[in-house]
Amino acid sequence: MKPVDLVALLRAIHQDKAALRRRHEAGARRVGRYVFNNTYQYIIAREDTHLGWLRDGIEETGGTIADLAETPAFEPARSERDIISADLDALRAFSERWRPKIPAVTNARHRLMLTLMMGETLEQQRFLEQALAGRADLLGRRTSGPEPAGSVVGTRWME
Repeated sequence: MKPVDLVALLRAIHQDKAALRRRHEAGARRVGRYVFNNTYQYIIAREDTHLGWLRDGIEETGGTIADLAETPAFEPARSERDIISADLDALRAFSERWRPKIPAVTNARHRLMLTLMMGETLEQQRFLEQALAGRADLLGRRTSGPEPAGSVVGTRWME
């Protein structure tokens, strides 16, 4: 893969991942159940890491991210279940779009980065599948006590 093609691929994946991250942030504002919101926080943190990896890869290869288009605002569906389901569909589409392109990356470092990112994206899909199934142990099992009650307030996301 030529460097110019690699930069174009990394930039396209960065754009798509940034849109997912923005979507998940919007979802976290509306998914209040503690264990599910915690999962969204984890997903967002990992996506921030992925975006950093992609930014570094783009810049190392001679590209820039300064002129990437801003991802559009996203308004999630109404119910928590609808939000989680739509986010799961978006993660699946991301995986289906980019996973087949990773083997064509000839730079071993960038291919490994993309492989790791894709593995974590598949893990995020699993989290949301489990959330849809009503599982409360998405990020691990509680050692004692009941599941936390109440919900998370979305206003902490104010910028």
